[in-house]
Parts: sequence; C-alpha cells; structure tokens
Amino acid sequence: MADYDAVLKNWGPVDADPAKYGGLVLVRLFTEHPETQKLFPKFAGIAHGDLAGNAAISAHGAIVLKKLSELLKAKGSHGAIIKPLAQSHATKHKIPINNFRLIGDVIVKVLGEKGILDAAGQHALNNIFPIIIGDLEAGYKEHGFSG
Repeated sequence: MADYDAVLKNWGPVDADPAKYGGLVLVRLFTEHPETQKLFPKFAGIAHGDLAGNAAISAHGAIVLKKLSELLKAKGSHGAIIKPLAQSHATKHKIPINNFRLIGDVIVKVLGEKGILDAAGQHALNNIFPIIIGDLEAGYKEHGFSG
C-alpha cells in the first residue's frame, strides 16, 4: 500500500490533464522505441517529427494514463480492471507483454522529468509496474497469448 500511496499523493496533475502527459509518454515511447509505433495501426504512418502535438496520440495517451490511474487507485485489488485489459491486448491488439515494461519505464521517466513524481514516487511506481504487468501476463496466458 505504501508504494501506491507514494505515487497517488502526487498523481493529481496526471488526473487533471491525462492528454498532456499521455501524449508526452507516447511520443517518448515511439521516439525511444520506434518499433512500438507499429503496434498502433493508426499511428504507424506518422513521421517522428509529427508525433508531438498530434491530437490522436494525446487522446490515446489519455486513455493509457486514465487506465493506469484506475489501476493505481485500486491499490493492488485490480483483478476486475486487469481481466478485460489483458483480454483485449492479448486477443485483439496482440501487444507483446514486454511493451508494457517499455511504456512503464517511459511513464516513470516522463513523470519524473515533469516533476510529478519525486525520487520516492518513481521508485514506488517502479515497484508497482511488475505487479500490474505480472497480472496482465497471467491474463495473457489464460487467453493463450504468450506475447
């Protein structure tokens, strides 16, 4: 619980503007790991120079951070949230589980750089992501996706 509290105590700006921070996260993900952009068919053709400020990328980033916010606020009791997320990402989107690790690392970096998470908050989120990703991976296995 302490890790969740350490993240959530400074999470207000993310909840207040998920599109802003979500856009920053996805642009950074696509810049640092260009192969991930291909996993998003509607973004695959966008040139790297045109990523920043793209409204569709910010909108999808908002979806990502809103879901993460929901997971964090569940403080580990997230089975009902993880189950449909794992199902859709395993069966429909076919997103390899390692990509959740990549975006998790990027989220921690971006929120640290923007002053949302201090060192303790970054450490706490780095402790939380393996729990969330492990539960996603278990859901993937239920659906026969080894991604």
